[in-house]
Amino acid sequence: MRRPGSWWERKSAPAKVETYTRWTFHMIAFVEVTAIGLPVLGLLDVWPALWLSLVVCVHAVLSAVTASRALDWICGTREQPVRLLAVLGAVTALIGVGALFLGRHGAGGDDLETGAASLFIGVVCFGAGSIALGIRGRTRMLAMVTGLAVGSVAMSLLVGFPANEAVFTGVVVLLTAGFITFTSALSVWLLKVVYELDEARETRTRLAVAEERLRFGRDLHDVMGRNLAVIALKSELAVQLARRERPEAVDQMIEVQRIARESQREVRDVVRGYREADLGAELLGAQGVLTAAGISCEVTGEAVGLPGEVQSALGWVVREATTNVLRHGDAGWCGVRVRVADGCVVLTVENDGVADRGEAGKESGVGAGSGLVGLRERLSAVDGRLEAGVVDSDSGAGAGAGADRFRVVATVPLPAGSGAGAAAGSGSGSESGAGFVVSEVTS
Repeated sequence: MRRPGSWWERKSAPAKVETYTRWTFHMIAFVEVTAIGLPVLGLLDVWPALWLSLVVCVHAVLSAVTASRALDWICGTREQPVRLLAVLGAVTALIGVGALFLGRHGAGGDDLETGAASLFIGVVCFGAGSIALGIRGRTRMLAMVTGLAVGSVAMSLLVGFPANEAVFTGVVVLLTAGFITFTSALSVWLLKVVYELDEARETRTRLAVAEERLRFGRDLHDVMGRNLAVIALKSELAVQLARRERPEAVDQMIEVQRIARESQREVRDVVRGYREADLGAELLGAQGVLTAAGISCEVTGEAVGLPGEVQSALGWVVREATTNVLRHGDAGWCGVRVRVADGCVVLTVENDGVADRGEAGKESGVGAGSGLVGLRERLSAVDGRLEAGVVDSDSGAGAGAGADRFRVVATVPLPAGSGAGAAAGSGSGSESGAGFVVSEVTS
């Protein structure tokens, strides 16, 4: 059973900003009903008040739907709602003209005139705020607000209002509609900035992976380029000698065979250097990559005195766990801890980016993705074990304290008589171990 509010925790930061913006404009529709529709009920008779309140409710719902469709267009999930914007504009204009005519020629006295004025200004200004979401450019928004103000003055004069009252109405519409339009434009700008920053973060992560691939490609090219060129030349020479039935052709092919075997060995060395992860280098690399991705990273411990095969296995755990933090969830903090205790090395990687309990449970269970399965196979080669899953963290140190975390724990026994195992034994199970330091980088 999911906790209350877990749907909000599963959202990414841009999705949270989008949801907040969307519900803000829905609340504006509610404000329109409460600020305009309800006061009308207390100013007029029952039936006229009900009709006017119904008109306000219809306009508020139409404004909310238009704002929602416009936000979908801004986020790129829907086309620009041109027809809906036109309908909202036409309905707003009709209600505004009707409110002006009713306020000037209605038989309800001062109460009717006050209610009609509130209806006109509120409907026009709230409608402008929703329409502003569906248009691009400050020039168009400014033209829309100016047009509403000028149109308000013109319509007020046409229905019979005095010039001073008509100008006052236009000024009120200009200021109020301008403020609401500016607020709408600012909300859209903030939403776009958040999405652009999130896209830039993903691009930076992809560039880091691409850079590593280019490095490996350069190393492989440096190793194989010269040897392949020599093999091609000697093979061509051997062909020419063989056609002439010269015995030197055999010597050239023996040399080609030797160079080919040497190339195989060099390629294996390059691949082994890439595939065999060094724990110390991986800790520094994880700290750098996570910090570059905007995630606060806290690394505790060093790979001092650990056997090479243990470092290689744990280095792969750090690499895979770091990749999962970048690809899954929405982590803001990640902690990596290495400790030696009771003849074992324990590596813990945890983060506060728990996207979904069900998905995390699938990852940690049997039949999980190839990443964790591959880690278990690597650890089994050194008699190690891997545990992964969501844990509750109500207390503790670190920026992620007080929230659920996804934790990966790898435990590898140390060979008897190794320097690290002796240091751990002399420490009586201390978590710090020999030579461990604490470093913290906060973005």
